[in-house]
Amino acid sequence: MDAAERAAQAARTSYGRLLALLAARTSDIAAAEDALADAFERALCRWPADGVPTNPDGWLLAVARNQLKDHWKSAAVRLTEPAEPVDRPGTTADPDAIEDRRLELLLVCAHPAIDPGIHTVLMLNTVLGCTAEQIGQALAVRTCTLASRLVRAKRRIKQTGIRFAIPDRSVLPARIDAVLAAVHGAYAIDWSTGPEERTGLAAEAQQLAEIVASLTGDPEAYGLAAGICLSRSGWPGRRDDSGRVVPLADQDPQLWDRHLIDRGRDLLATASRSGQLGPHQLDAAIQALHCVRVDDPSHQVDPDLLARLHRSRHELAPTLGSGAALAAATADSDGPGAGLDCLDATEDHLVESGVMDRTQVSRFQPGLVVRAHLLHRVDRTEEGLAVLERAIGLTTVSTERRHLGELHAAWRNGADSVGIGPRHRDSPLR
Repeated sequence: MDAAERAAQAARTSYGRLLALLAARTSDIAAAEDALADAFERALCRWPADGVPTNPDGWLLAVARNQLKDHWKSAAVRLTEPAEPVDRPGTTADPDAIEDRRLELLLVCAHPAIDPGIHTVLMLNTVLGCTAEQIGQALAVRTCTLASRLVRAKRRIKQTGIRFAIPDRSVLPARIDAVLAAVHGAYAIDWSTGPEERTGLAAEAQQLAEIVASLTGDPEAYGLAAGICLSRSGWPGRRDDSGRVVPLADQDPQLWDRHLIDRGRDLLATASRSGQLGPHQLDAAIQALHCVRVDDPSHQVDPDLLARLHRSRHELAPTLGSGAALAAATADSDGPGAGLDCLDATEDHLVESGVMDRTQVSRFQPGLVVRAHLLHRVDRTEEGLAVLERAIGLTTVSTERRHLGELHAAWRNGADSVGIGPRHRDSPLR
């Protein structure tokens, strides 16, 4: 692995951990981000000539800290920040010994002094390293809108001086839901990318979910960790040898990762012992139903049971993703007309209740794919083609664009629909 690849790997696997450490002292996330960006830039310049340090994370942390100290000693902040000794790059201990303060930073981002509407977005951007563009695509929100809200939120954290610490257990429940939503969102963003663009967020999301679960005992944290494991288990079967998308119903379950399935089942069993059912546990239960095919490849999931689970999940925490998944499951159990009616009803309800607006609905790509399939199946193919074209226009992953383009051509030529496509069953976009 050359120097540039090693720096890129550090950015994927260590960004959130390093940023949390840098921002912990001053609560100045923006300054910490600038310092870390400078450290990565220096790594790209120096590592090819000097060689990759034995401890890349420690080197990056030391350089970024020195950059911050230069900032603290500048004329603008000299009176308020004490001078500190300068770290020497590469002197930090073993990377595994570098303190992990990501959970504290997640909880800072979920502080009640910050607008609740930006909590999840702030965590995705700050701790998990997702760009405003990635988050906007996942949430069907314009990038410029998100970017301005992120700037205001980071300024708010600095101004209020919110402490980096695990809060008292009495206030944890009020913040845990936002933390889990961010971890889930990070997994969904990585899931929706192609193999060539994948960032490693999925593994990080699983790790964070398990950390939160072990620290809090929250059944929904266990449910989220279980769902991520079970969903990740099917990744090896999602593309064929040529890189084409393979819908879940057509995948070879023998390609799925048995270790992740077993881990997911154990985590789901732990969650279920609480007797407190939540949406993440239901997501995991839906994934677990499909994973039965690993034990019995001939197994067919009961469509009525699947529809009931999706309905319960949507009723607990309605979103565009859960509504689209419910519509697809309803189409399998009660027919495409019923599925289309369900999709209309769930989207209308989300808009009328103020959860989403019409612009977000019109930009939610998985929902458009489901709608296009259902229109085609009720013999409204011309409408379905128009909706599918809009979905293709919102698709950024080349392999999925090819899949949807081939589907569009097949419908044009009079072919029957062959299922809802790659997303509706195994998608974590809820």
